[in-house]
Amino acid sequence: MFTVPSHSGEMSQGSGMTNAHRNAVPPAVDPAARRAKRAYNALSASTVGLELGVAVVISVLLGIWLDRKLGTAPWLMLGMLVLGLVAGFRSVLRAVRRAERAAEQEDQEPRRG
Repeated sequence: MFTVPSHSGEMSQGSGMTNAHRNAVPPAVDPAARRAKRAYNALSASTVGLELGVAVVISVLLGIWLDRKLGTAPWLMLGMLVLGLVAGFRSVLRAVRRAERAAEQEDQEPRRG
């Protein structure tokens, strides 16, 4: 005998959830897990300077190599320096946004008492 499932099989957020389930308070986060998450976020933020430096160094080296190949010194190196700085600062801004989102999430998490 074949039975029909009681759900549609979809994994969407609203499938089969009542308002009571949607408004339920999430369980409190363990303090050890909270410390580990803070440490991860701090390590993630500490790589920002490295990302900026690597982007600049790689782009300048590529510019120098292209200048030697094409005989356009120093213009490609300068252009690649600007592109490296833009890419590096873009990664810094992305890291700042990530840190802000992490801080907002941490503020919204219920405390375990």
